[in-house]
Amino acid sequence: MSETSWYERMRLGFRKTSDRLGDNLTGLLTKSALDAATLDNIEEALVASDLGPRTAAKVRARLAGERFERGISEAAIREVVAEELEKILKPVSEPLEIIAFPRPQVILVVGVNGSGKTTTIAKLAHLFVEQDYSVLLAAGDTFRAAAIEQLRIWADRAGVPVIAGPEGSDSSAIVYDAVKKATAEGIDVLIVDTAGRLQNKKDLMDELAKIRRVLGRLNPAAPHDVVLVLDATIGQNTLSQIEVFREVAGVSGLVMTKLDGTARGGVLVAAADTYGLPIHAIGVGEGMDDLRPFDPAEAARAIAGVAA
Repeated sequence: MSETSWYERMRLGFRKTSDRLGDNLTGLLTKSALDAATLDNIEEALVASDLGPRTAAKVRARLAGERFERGISEAAIREVVAEELEKILKPVSEPLEIIAFPRPQVILVVGVNGSGKTTTIAKLAHLFVEQDYSVLLAAGDTFRAAAIEQLRIWADRAGVPVIAGPEGSDSSAIVYDAVKKATAEGIDVLIVDTAGRLQNKKDLMDELAKIRRVLGRLNPAAPHDVVLVLDATIGQNTLSQIEVFREVAGVSGLVMTKLDGTARGGVLVAAADTYGLPIHAIGVGEGMDDLRPFDPAEAARAIAGVAA
């Protein structure tokens, strides 16, 4: 897949967000400053686009203080919005790097069922394989037989091995076997799928704590990363998911999926502005190459609707 096609699909994913902003910029004539009513409309459009009130207020303040030397135009306003969004996104842009020694680097992947967690694991594995790292997957979500089978299918597509057990088996035992295998074989990266149920936070917390204890006995530095997979289509609800998984899992970074099929992609900025957690990658489709490292400038310009 070409860079252009991936980037264009990301832009299309943010199109409804940027169009909502555009609806409030139409009819602006050349002036030297924005009036309060227009600023209010722009701020409301940004909130409605799931960027959140905190981010919207920052952009409004920047626009209010901007001197438009060549007069106000929709393009000029979009450029300023893009610059402000990039300021928020740039500090959290952080690719997952394989630096652990001794190997393996253990990455726990968490997220609710339906967020794209299992497919994201395979796509991360594919990214690492492309960088010449060896990868092993562990099917730690033993609660659902479908999750185990899905991970096996995606592992096969990614060309990486997977350690799995029957439905209902002890997830920490799966992780134990996976760490032993990865260590013995000198595998660089171990990616562990985990249960995605939040109906009972205590059960999930207990399960993750048990996995952490097993990891700690075998590799005191593990897990090296705890990555939360978020579905962009649920908008502001992703923020409550970050809150819960930070509490139960100690999330260290984010991956956001399904940005090609939503009008709510602005939540990417709200998450960055609210929590400051690293955003490792974003996804814009189901293909193996559809997960890419996060580029803050590209995302900011797409959300603001700035021409490529």
